[in-house]
Amino acid sequence: MTAPAKSSRRKVIITCAVTGSVHTPTMSPHLPITPDQIASEAIAAAEAGASILHLHARDPKDGRPTADPDVFMQFLPRIKQATEAVINISTGGSSLMTLDDRLAASLRAEPEMCSLNMGSMNFALFPALDKPTEWRHDWEPKLLEATRSSIFKNTFADMELILDRLGKGCDTRFEFECYDVGHLYSLAHFRDRGLVSGHLFIQFVFGVLGGIGADPDNLTHMKRIADKLFGDGYSFSVLAAGRHQMPMITMAAAMGGNVRVGLEDSLYDGRGQLARSNADQVRRIRKVLEALSLDAATPAEARDLLGLKGGDRVAF
Repeated sequence: MTAPAKSSRRKVIITCAVTGSVHTPTMSPHLPITPDQIASEAIAAAEAGASILHLHARDPKDGRPTADPDVFMQFLPRIKQATEAVINISTGGSSLMTLDDRLAASLRAEPEMCSLNMGSMNFALFPALDKPTEWRHDWEPKLLEATRSSIFKNTFADMELILDRLGKGCDTRFEFECYDVGHLYSLAHFRDRGLVSGHLFIQFVFGVLGGIGADPDNLTHMKRIADKLFGDGYSFSVLAAGRHQMPMITMAAAMGGNVRVGLEDSLYDGRGQLARSNADQVRRIRKVLEALSLDAATPAEARDLLGLKGGDRVAF
């Protein structure tokens, strides 16, 4: 009997951003906060089909964003031991953190991947204050209001430092987060200078106030410019904030891209229905991919595409 032909269906990398620093505990009772919760949510998301786990940390006492490497180290080894997923640590952290704060966990952990935001920008969370609510913690409205007058700082010097200390120093590769068209040109500048090389993984970010809007025309435009700048030397993924999450990432998958879900980006799983877990969102996008005759990439396939060093060469 002849062996069945190997599937030629395209593989799509699903990234799951488990908790982030955008949403606050009052907004959803399902937002993971403690190291135990973050580890459990990340492991479940990987079991549901996410091949990359994008991770932030929170103060286990009150849920505020933290850059403390000791908190990261309470969940990173557990996730690594329980899954094959690629662990991707944020270097964005929070717009209110210093650059040294934002890099502390990654420099300790030396992960396979980190996010790298490709420019300074207004990163406005204060519109969430327009919805009347009783806040569980005093820090929540204060953090949201602070984004009205702060800038998410990612200067060229900042980006050069990250590329040197993590890329060159730790052999970490990057998910380049581009919140607007100009960020693509900044990335091309670093490519032209030889500070980044190899196959690039670019995350198009839509729907954050201060960045490009979550409009299908903008996705088409971002891809057109990326194609012009990088040719076949990159893969793209899409994340979109809030209610735009599923429509925009479905469009991305249909256009040949990869997708990102998770409670960092949206607290919902369907109209008006809070997602009870990150895994719920992973399962939902997997159904969409299957309907498009696409398959979720395994962690091994993601590593191969992105040229990662492997989970055996991290420091946790």
